[in-house]
Amino acid sequence: MKLNKIHHIAIICSDYKRSKNFYVNILGLEVLKETYREERNSYKLDLMAGGEYQIELFSFPDSPERLSYPEAQGLRHLAFEVDHIEEAVSELDANSIQAEPIRIDPVTGKKFTFFHDPDRLPLELYEK
Repeated sequence: MKLNKIHHIAIICSDYKRSKNFYVNILGLEVLKETYREERNSYKLDLMAGGEYQIELFSFPDSPERLSYPEAQGLRHLAFEVDHIEEAVSELDANSIQAEPIRIDPVTGKKFTFFHDPDRLPLELYEK
């Protein structure tokens, strides 16, 4: 099998309006398409980061909560590349989003930090 690239990442949120605001207005992802699926009472929001990777943000009524933190089994986190991590963390702070202290990756020497989306999904900023 030859995989070309990651096509998309799907996220199910508990509060569509809150999560849409977070990913679009705070993180700055570009909206490609927003679809309301009446038969499912559900939204699907297609988002782009840096013109490449697509995130699908879903809302479903009464979806169960998932326990998630960076060291749990399963998908560990979703990481976004940034040019200047201190500036990005300042933007998070300005939006009352707390990030962990910035750390240095011992293998690459690059700066990184973790924070959470509105549903506590672990997200990472990784400096280019």
